[in-house]
Amino acid sequence: MAKHKTALVLEGGGMRGAYTAGALSYLIDNDIRFDNAYGISTGAVYLLNYLIKSKKNLYDFSIKGIADKRVIGIRSLLSCGRIVNYDVLFDQILPNEYNFNLEDLKNIDTDAYIGLYDLKIGKTEYYSVKNITMDVLKASTSLPILGKIVKYEDKELLDGGITDMIPIQKALDDGCDRSLIITTKPASYIRKPAKKVIVNLMKAVYPQCENISKDYSIRHINYNNQISLIKQLSDDKKAVYMYPSKDSNVSRLKGSKQELIDLYNLGYSDMEKRKEDIISLLKDD
Repeated sequence: MAKHKTALVLEGGGMRGAYTAGALSYLIDNDIRFDNAYGISTGAVYLLNYLIKSKKNLYDFSIKGIADKRVIGIRSLLSCGRIVNYDVLFDQILPNEYNFNLEDLKNIDTDAYIGLYDLKIGKTEYYSVKNITMDVLKASTSLPILGKIVKYEDKELLDGGITDMIPIQKALDDGCDRSLIITTKPASYIRKPAKKVIVNLMKAVYPQCENISKDYSIRHINYNNQISLIKQLSDDKKAVYMYPSKDSNVSRLKGSKQELIDLYNLGYSDMEKRKEDIISLLKDD
């Protein structure tokens, strides 16, 4: 009997990650685990809470934590000069209000990784969650312009979604031949080219990294290629591709409490509808 190497692959999406949180809660309830797991941006935070089996954190963080006025909006802009205050989120809220402790990840069975963009080398690299610090986790969600560069050891780090919005290629490179992929945008979504002003802004804000403006200019190509690959894997029965089955008004930085609750519940119910597909995917031949 051939044994498959399975992967859980998570996109980011800011507040849209409430969908991911609901889907991961379903996995916890049904004790569904994977050999490997990969998270990008807010997908990294949700991945870590899935790995420690914290449904409470998945719900509370996706409904309340990510929309906390201390973290996002005018209050954040006034306090730290950025729309998103990642310092408050990762240095105060997560450890103190969610009892989130990275030590809980030391003994997990899954080989799990989060992606970060290294400005000094101009590429996305992956870090094992068993060895990360809170600064590394903070950097994995720190969006260009909206967040600050996070310095770690001799590195300057930002959100890995600059290049790897959905880390399916990393899973394939690691030998995973069956993947459950959870995304936060509808199936009809096609990413458009970044505006020239954004590409030029990257050059101005990050002069130490020539690649970042180039990566932004082809970001839509990378994303659409990742989706094409996922759809092909799904057609070949090598992946289950999950995405919101209904439209939502939730965006990366905006969503009411009820909209977030509805999106969380949608993630859970969409997984239930695909239960047989998921079970079939994870079975050995």
